[in-house]
Amino acid sequence: MKKKRFFAGENIKTENANWSFKGSVPKNFDKHIVKSVPLYEWSHELGLKVSDFFLPNNSLVYDIGCSTGSFIKNLADRHKNKSLKIYGIDEIKQMVEISKKKNKKNKNVKILQENLINFKLKKSNLISSFYTIQFIHPSKRQKLFNHIYQSLEWGGAFIFFEKVRGPDARFQDMISQIYQEYKIDQGYSSEEIIAKSRSLKGVLEPFTSKANNQYLTRAGFKDVYSIMKFLCFEGWVAIK
Repeated sequence: MKKKRFFAGENIKTENANWSFKGSVPKNFDKHIVKSVPLYEWSHELGLKVSDFFLPNNSLVYDIGCSTGSFIKNLADRHKNKSLKIYGIDEIKQMVEISKKKNKKNKNVKILQENLINFKLKKSNLISSFYTIQFIHPSKRQKLFNHIYQSLEWGGAFIFFEKVRGPDARFQDMISQIYQEYKIDQGYSSEEIIAKSRSLKGVLEPFTSKANNQYLTRAGFKDVYSIMKFLCFEGWVAIK
C-alpha cells in the first residue's frame, strides 16, 4: 500500500506526531505562520514597541527561537541609532541560514545555531521569544525560564508569546473550535488542518495562562503583565 503524504499548507510535509522545523518548513515558514497564527505580525509589532522601554544604549538582546530572523531585523532597524548587541538563537540549521541572510546588513546582529536549553546566556537587557517555548519539552521548560531570569539585568524584561490552553474543558472546546474556523477562513482545507494537528501531537505542548505565570513566578519574576490575548494565543512582559 502506497504511503500517503500529508501536507499542512504552503507545501509543508508532515508526519504523524513528528512535527519538525526542518525540511520544507524553513523556506515556507514566514508565509505559513502569518496565516496560521492570528495576530502574529502584531505580536512582533507589540514586541518592538515594548522594547523601547528596556533598551538603553549598549544593551544586549537575545531572541530565543529566532526562526527566520524577521523580528531581529525589525528590532535592529528600530534601534539603529543605539549601540546594541543582538543575538538570535535557533536550533535548526536551515532557519539560521535564512536568518543570517536576512540580517547580513546589520553588523550588530549575530545568529547562532545553539541548543536553547544548554546555551549560556550573557547578562542581557531584553530577551524575546515568539511561539517557541511551547515546543520545549515540559521536563526542561522550567530550566529555561530560570536561565532567562538569571541572565537578565535588574530592570530587564522577558517578552514572550505562546499558544495557551483553556482553563477548563468547556473553554478549551470553545476556543479550539473557533480557531479551527479561523484556519478554514484562511483558506486551509480540512485535510491540511487535520494533518497539522496530527503532526503536532506530543510535540507542541501549550500550557494554560495560569501555568505560564507559575513558570515565571518559580523563576523569580514578580512583575508580570499579559499584553495580548486572542483566543488560544497570549503574550507577556515579565520584568526582573
